[in-house]
Amino acid sequence: MDIIRISLLGVGGVMLGFFLKNTKPEFAQLITMGIGVIILGLAAGKLQYLFGAIDRLRNSLPVDSSYLSTLVKMIGITYIGQFSSGICRDAGYQATGAQIELFCKLSVMVLSMPVLIALLETIEEFLV
Repeated sequence: MDIIRISLLGVGGVMLGFFLKNTKPEFAQLITMGIGVIILGLAAGKLQYLFGAIDRLRNSLPVDSSYLSTLVKMIGITYIGQFSSGICRDAGYQATGAQIELFCKLSVMVLSMPVLIALLETIEEFLV
């Protein structure tokens, strides 16, 4: 049911912004950013469930906790980057939005390198 509420909120905000775009473009941008912040705030409530599931996973499986914290960091980078990039694109700054996305992708790649190296070392141990 949350997805319906979020979708209606987003569509309503976009329609309101569309109607105000011709008369008051500054209000249209503020409405778009406000709706984005509200949706991001509602999505933050889902983080509690995510952290609880990761904690249960860490307790039930012998997984190094640094890998799980890396996973959470990757998720955070992805969401914050998409949100920031979307705001920049909505404001008409496509190049800045693309640069934010590029930086986020590179950050995720850098964070994933230790996990990839550990995976390759594990595979190497099985082959020897």
